Amino acid sequence: MIKKFLITLSAFAVVVLTLGAVKTAQIKKMMSAPHTVPPASVSTTEAKAVDWFASIKSIGTLAPVEGVTLSADADGVIVKIAAENGAAVQAGDLLIEFDTTTERPQLAAAEARAELSRVNLERTKELWDQKAISKSEFDAASATFKQSGAEVEAIKALIAKKQVRAPFSGRVGIRHVNLGQFVARGARLLPLQKLDPIYANFSIPQRQLPMISLGHKVSITVDAFESTPFEATISAINSEVDSATRNVSVQAMIANPKEQLRAGMFARIEVQMPKAEALVVVPATAISYASYGNSVFIVEKMKDKEGKEFLGVRQQFIKIGSTRGDYVAITEGVKAGETVVSIGVFKLRNGMPVQVNNTVQPQSSATPKPANT
Repeated sequence: MIKKFLITLSAFAVVVLTLGAVKTAQIKKMMSAPHTVPPASVSTTEAKAVDWFASIKSIGTLAPVEGVTLSADADGVIVKIAAENGAAVQAGDLLIEFDTTTERPQLAAAEARAELSRVNLERTKELWDQKAISKSEFDAASATFKQSGAEVEAIKALIAKKQVRAPFSGRVGIRHVNLGQFVARGARLLPLQKLDPIYANFSIPQRQLPMISLGHKVSITVDAFESTPFEATISAINSEVDSATRNVSVQAMIANPKEQLRAGMFARIEVQMPKAEALVVVPATAISYASYGNSVFIVEKMKDKEGKEFLGVRQQFIKIGSTRGDYVAITEGVKAGETVVSIGVFKLRNGMPVQVNNTVQPQSSATPKPANT
């Protein structure tokens, strides 16, 4: 029994030693193999030289050339609403009328007193010409006439305040009051805006101030008519820079004959520069963005320590300019015609070997129109 156990133990030991020897040989073989990083698969593109018309992009808000919210200038009850919501009106048109049943009789009484004082003044003047009365009596009659005339004008002014008229031609909005409602002085009645033309108000950084001037063409798009850009012209540049944001307020005027654009709309602004610039552009996917500096990877032939050539990448730090669609302009660091990595930038480092596979390329466009999903 003991003999069989010893034979089995010997066989097990032989198997263990054999396996150990095999594993040791495999480990030595792996350790002796050269440690090289396999080339990374990337897609490349060529940096192109193009003529771009530089532009300044901003966001802004549309505002009416003339726009107010009319308010009550006197207390009263509304007896007439002459303009319906959204109606076009002309300057001077009656919009809302307040009750004047108290002021009308007061006006009639004041006019009667004014007429009587006029007659008295004429009689007094005749007597004064005949030297039949004193100068003080003539002066008193003249003062009474002027006072009665002033009372008439005051009552007429009060009645006029209770007739709200359009101060300019435009389109009324949705009114805030209803027929028969009592309105206190200063209460909002209805908005009135002139929409043709209309302003686009926006701001630009102070460093871009020398690039614009009055008369510059501006392209404006709004979400309501995203596929239809509107042309505008810079009509005003603020005389001061905002000390909090260091931005300059700019105003552009847009022709709006169909009144498609409305005040308060969010607008995307693009100020076109009159002269084109020769720039080197690459797809946005080719740029590696980092806090310490942006860079691209240029593909070129390199040599290893043994002098063997291989295809590798060189990290090149760059300065970027304006963007247009899927392209980014490079102002410094890349020359036209150089091959840069367009896909796979995130996995690269300087001097790393690569293999180029351009079967898949990103679809880059200066004017992309993605589906609105």
